[in-house]
Amino acid sequence: MGAAALVGVGDSAGRGVFVAGLSGDAELAAVCAAVTDTTVEHADRPHDRATTIIVASDDAFSPRRSGALLLPTIAKVTPERLAFLWRTSYAGNMTVRRALVTGATGYIGGRLVPRLLDAGWHVRVLVRNAEKLRNVPWVTRVEIVEGDLLDADRVSASCVDVDVLYYLVHSMGKHGDFEKTEVTCASNVARAARECGVTRIVYLGGLHPDHVPLSKHLRSRAEVGQILLGSGVPTLVLQAGVIIGSGSTSFEMIRHLTDVLPVMTAPKWVGNKIQPIAVRDVLYYLIAAASVPAAISRVADIGGPEVLTYSQMMNEYAVEAGMKPRKILRLPVLTPYLASQWVNLVTPIPRALAVPIIASLQHDCVMSDTTINDVIAPPAEGLLSYRTAVHLALGKMKEGDIETSWQNSSVDGAPSDPLPSDPEWAGHRVYLDVRTRASAASAADIWSVIEGIGGDNGWYSLPMAWAARGAVDKMVGGVGLRRGRAHPSHLRVGDALDWWRVERIDRGAFLRLRAEMKVPGLAWLELSVTDTLQGDGCLYTQRAIFFPRGLAGRLYWLSILPLHGIIFSGMARRIVAAGEDISHNSHSSSP
Repeated sequence: MGAAALVGVGDSAGRGVFVAGLSGDAELAAVCAAVTDTTVEHADRPHDRATTIIVASDDAFSPRRSGALLLPTIAKVTPERLAFLWRTSYAGNMTVRRALVTGATGYIGGRLVPRLLDAGWHVRVLVRNAEKLRNVPWVTRVEIVEGDLLDADRVSASCVDVDVLYYLVHSMGKHGDFEKTEVTCASNVARAARECGVTRIVYLGGLHPDHVPLSKHLRSRAEVGQILLGSGVPTLVLQAGVIIGSGSTSFEMIRHLTDVLPVMTAPKWVGNKIQPIAVRDVLYYLIAAASVPAAISRVADIGGPEVLTYSQMMNEYAVEAGMKPRKILRLPVLTPYLASQWVNLVTPIPRALAVPIIASLQHDCVMSDTTINDVIAPPAEGLLSYRTAVHLALGKMKEGDIETSWQNSSVDGAPSDPLPSDPEWAGHRVYLDVRTRASAASAADIWSVIEGIGGDNGWYSLPMAWAARGAVDKMVGGVGLRRGRAHPSHLRVGDALDWWRVERIDRGAFLRLRAEMKVPGLAWLELSVTDTLQGDGCLYTQRAIFFPRGLAGRLYWLSILPLHGIIFSGMARRIVAAGEDISHNSHSSSP
């Protein structure tokens, strides 16, 4: 037997095969044809033990790529090395490692999932609303289980055949008895993981000092970690402080405070010590945590290479963003509650998220030790500095390449139920504002305006009125109008869009937005476009829907009805006009 080539073959469900003695491309192609969504890739890096493999023994064999890359592979090896790999690899046992990710629609979970997939894992996600994953790039590569961590039976079902469980759910931004809820969720996960034979739990908690009173949010996160550690399943609790990355809540708060205020009054905690960490380093630790020895079950602090004060972080951001350092005046009387109100007004961060963030900054937030290095070695290239993390985040924002964002986190108190279908409206009081406009432009040109609406592009009618309504919403604790949008031209289900959230999108035809502002009722806005039957243009349709709550809701709608007549008619007219400009410009530039 001559030199052999190892080629990884697997499908989107994580299945794979191991075949020895193939004579060349023809036989390899026959095997590949038997595997759904097969991908073949040739590489010169060591074998990932989690990957199933095919072996071809013909010296003349030339590996080829077919389709999208799903699994890593091996370069040519000797027969002796091949035999060793067969004996020691999971491939020999026809096994693929499986991970369950909770919180996959969140900031960290949404970034972790594709990286696990690229590392060869079969990934299952447990989400409350599978529709939120409809437009994420990796949705077809994962197994989706719809359910709630409060449902013990659903949690148990999701843990079957799972090797590693990632617990990335927390209650930041929630009101009510969230501590009891978190205890129940963590207890359900701990019990299910133990009963289903999960071999490792990885939990991302919050960095905090010992032996001091903690805010209720930090206290709750610490308690979750202890529940998981007591599950009987080897658990690694990674405690991180301020996470710096494009779209992270902490980074956005620093960015907006610094961008808006050249001189600011701030509470004394801006002088507290903080050890920020880049989001890519957090992801590195999370992925590496899946492979630590089973004997390790403990808490480990993670942080970047620098310890800074919050004021230093704001000023280093300013320098990296090309601005002058800010003057910060410390006020000892500014309480966490007052500070959160200030952040709510000055930044797009809603009060529900600002409160727990500021509460976590009342004490020094640095690593108590560096024993994480004994468990997981630092990245080969080293941990990223704060300035480097800011530079990368700003670069991602400039390119419109924000993978996940705080904006798309659920906001406590905001409506979350989808719009009922029309027959279910029977018996409900519903107010509608419907506008239609015919256009000679193509549906594609009008759609490009629809999908680009909001954020810096605005809402195409009375911008001062929209801004004033957003300011009022912020003053009463709502999300306001300044959340913006994650991407300048593309939307997906679950995206935040100023005070709206994308509830449904049929790209090229239909967009439904659900209002998250403070109103006495439930509100939606639908924008759609269809080609005419004659093929000589399109029809734009705009529909505002309001379900009033009690007398206050009815009075609210009636009070703004005259303004709606101006805003919504102008909005429809200008959206169509913008699409027609695009159509005209494209025709003018055609040869």
